[in-house]
Amino acid sequence: MTTAEQAGPSFTLRGITLDCEDPQALAGFYRELLGATGTGDDSPDWVTISEPKSGVLISFQRARHYRPPIWPPEEQGQQMMLHFDVQVDDLAAAAARAESLGATRMEFQPQDDVRVYADPAGHPFCLFV
Repeated sequence: MTTAEQAGPSFTLRGITLDCEDPQALAGFYRELLGATGTGDDSPDWVTISEPKSGVLISFQRARHYRPPIWPPEEQGQQMMLHFDVQVDDLAAAAARAESLGATRMEFQPQDDVRVYADPAGHPFCLFV
């Protein structure tokens, strides 16, 4: 048996999918925030963008009964399943840009050098230097 056969199949994380009520709108927010491009894989219920620096694909799918997560987490609330960590070169300028695009600064900020925001659909994301 070769080393490749012993190691098993290869896995590569290629993308992430977020549930939301309006895939077109949420994809537009992240397209502007990240300078991402569309992939042409759009429909009313599904949109995919490509983050230009990493090449990671971010897809947005319609979830008819979507409930935004609660930040910070509460025992009985909708739990956050994941969040994006977005590195920036100027935290104040990036925070202002995110807000101008429709992000909401969360009340609870756990670190001085990180800003926690919610995107227009309520998914938390972090900006950090």
